[in-house]
Amino acid sequence: MLLAGASYALSRFNRYALLLACFFLAVNWFGDSLDGTLARYRNQQRPRYGFYVDHVIDCFGVSALLAGMGLSGYMNPLIAVWMLVAYLLLSSEIFLATYALAQFEMSYFCFGPTELRILLCTGNLYVFFHPVVHPFGLPLSLWDFGAVLGSIGMTAIAIFAFIRHTRTLYELERL
Repeated sequence: MLLAGASYALSRFNRYALLLACFFLAVNWFGDSLDGTLARYRNQQRPRYGFYVDHVIDCFGVSALLAGMGLSGYMNPLIAVWMLVAYLLLSSEIFLATYALAQFEMSYFCFGPTELRILLCTGNLYVFFHPVVHPFGLPLSLWDFGAVLGSIGMTAIAIFAFIRHTRTLYELERL
């Protein structure tokens, strides 16, 4: 993800770096998918260690990715920050629910890490061929538009999950 973020930052100067970002997103997906699969295959699982390390690395990786996108010139840096805050807010809710309820949800509405990588690469290809796009005539770039929608969606999911998990915990621990 660090290299994908660097590729996004480099795309400010050379749009071919968008294709490089797709390559690094694919490498990230492969590595992210392989570690747990390999541990299960070898029967050497360390659930708490793996969960912790994987998600801390994901948070740093998404921070690097969105920093690069904010530096790319294709996304407003403030929108990139908003998206990072929304991502970290949702991640915090997920991690706390995992601890408090022993329930881990990685995907919402059929969207998880794999689908988001595919969506990013599709956006990269579109922006590669059409660098200036304003969806629905809005004064936002394609990436700004997608990030605003994504930020609103992640924030809404975090709020609704918080309400649902609060009710569940209240019922489990009535006074």
